[in-house]
Amino acid sequence: MGIFRIIKNGLSKTRKSIASGLDYIFNGFTHIDDDFYEEIEEILIMADIGVETTGEIMESLKEKVEEQKIKQPADCRQLLIDSIKEQMHVPDNAYEFENTKSVVLMIGVNGVGKTTTCGKLAANLKNEGKKTILCAADTFRAAAIEQLQEWSVRADVPLISQQAGTDPAAVVFDAVNSAKSKKADVLICDTAGRLHNKKNLMEELGKINRVIDREYPDAFRETLVVLDGTTGQNALMQARQFNEVAKITGIVITKLDGTAKGGIAIAVQKELGIPVKYIGVGEKLEDLQRFDADQFVDALFAVTEDETEE
Repeated sequence: MGIFRIIKNGLSKTRKSIASGLDYIFNGFTHIDDDFYEEIEEILIMADIGVETTGEIMESLKEKVEEQKIKQPADCRQLLIDSIKEQMHVPDNAYEFENTKSVVLMIGVNGVGKTTTCGKLAANLKNEGKKTILCAADTFRAAAIEQLQEWSVRADVPLISQQAGTDPAAVVFDAVNSAKSKKADVLICDTAGRLHNKKNLMEELGKINRVIDREYPDAFRETLVVLDGTTGQNALMQARQFNEVAKITGIVITKLDGTAKGGIAIAVQKELGIPVKYIGVGEKLEDLQRFDADQFVDALFAVTEDETEE
């Protein structure tokens, strides 16, 4: 299955929510007026694109309509798509960590798919020929260590782990030295995420970062926060909280196949100024995909099933 079709299928619930409403508006209105714009705005907000981001999208749409002297509502469809794409940007160097010696810290609260994302990313990098190591630094939960062990087998990559309750920084210390001795390309560290106690979380992440700085100063550093797409605006709130205790370089949004509120991927990127780098649209290994703004928005608006696969 082509990448576009994978993303398109995974976003089916959000697409149906957005596309059916917008099609009714574009085809049902006979002229462009305030009611027309308000209807569009309501649909975007319902898809969890967010009030602030939706406002900027609507301003951009209105400017394009005026500049191009558009008179027919149906002609606004592509302009709206373009306006949404303008709110999303993934920098050219977003995936630099994949192509150099790097350490990836995966952070996020329990239940968002953080450990699974570590495993899928490791498998994807291994398939690209990268020598990858997993590190079970979420020692707060024995289940997280066991889950990552399963992923290490499935992805066929080595795992560095210790018993539950071990100091996470000690596990990272072992993993960093293993990565250096084995000349690994990427070390992926699963970490605990206990947002109810920011002070402990900050201290824990600070200690881990100091170990990496001391033991592997030349490594490229990547910190990805994993968010559950089904939680909508709560995911945006979590991202803000994690951004207060860690220098986040990218966002992963999981479970987008299980929600009609996939617009959160647009909101979180625009409102935090941090790029979404990966999205999860299913349970399979290939369902963790690099984020492409054009593909994402096109998938949201594609209402036919005979799209050309990329």
